[in-house]
Amino acid sequence: MNTWFECTAKYSKMGEDGREKKVSETYLLDAVSFTEAETRIYKELVSMVSGEFTVTRISKTKLAEIIPSESGDRWYKAKVTFITFDEESGKEKRVSQFVLVFSDNVRNAYDQVIEAMKGMMADFEIGGITESPIVDVFPYIPEVQKIPENFTRVINGDIPVNEDEDDESEDDLHVN
Repeated sequence: MNTWFECTAKYSKMGEDGREKKVSETYLLDAVSFTEAETRIYKELVSMVSGEFTVTRISKTKLAEIIPSESGDRWYKAKVTFITFDEESGKEKRVSQFVLVFSDNVRNAYDQVIEAMKGMMADFEIGGITESPIVDVFPYIPEVQKIPENFTRVINGDIPVNEDEDDESEDDLHVN
């Protein structure tokens, strides 16, 4: 399960009227700790913001799912309540979760949540949808590290494999 952090940053931004103004914007990113969240938001903002900026807040969120979309212009937060029946006690049980959806209006956000929840075993209801202050979402994308061609790959920890060379020497560099 992903851990999502809301990060708020303040910086100067050029407005549509050509004037510079101070803005405070909130971003969402996937990280394993507050430290990683801080590191990642600085890396993202350096490439997006010209000039100085300050990260003023980092907090964990309780988002169960992100529903991206090709169309839309803002993020909406939906409260989805799952309804199950406990056969032992004979009582109805309700568990609420929050979902973030990218859409162009509340109605389309509602439709996207309904579509994403199709096939769920439990009944559910949408308790509300509100516009979120989140400007952009940065999911975790692992960096793929390429093994240099001159390295020999080691299989099962001790058997060197190199299809280009027939003769292996002890001077070969092995990567696990």
